[in-house]
Amino acid sequence: MTLGTILVILLILLLIGAVPAWPHSRSWGVYPSGILGVVLVIVLILVLMRAL
Repeated sequence: MTLGTILVILLILLLIGAVPAWPHSRSWGVYPSGILGVVLVIVLILVLMRAL
C-alpha cells in the first residue's frame, strides 16, 4: 500500500465518522463532513495525478 492509498482510506473513515447522524454530533451541522470531503477530493486528485 502506498501512502496515498492509506491517506484515502483514513480520510474516508474520518468522513464517515463526521456525518452528523449521531445524537452527540447533530448540532455540528455539515461542517466537519464538508471539510473532510474537500480534503478527500484534494487527496484523491493528488493520488490520481501521482503527486502524492
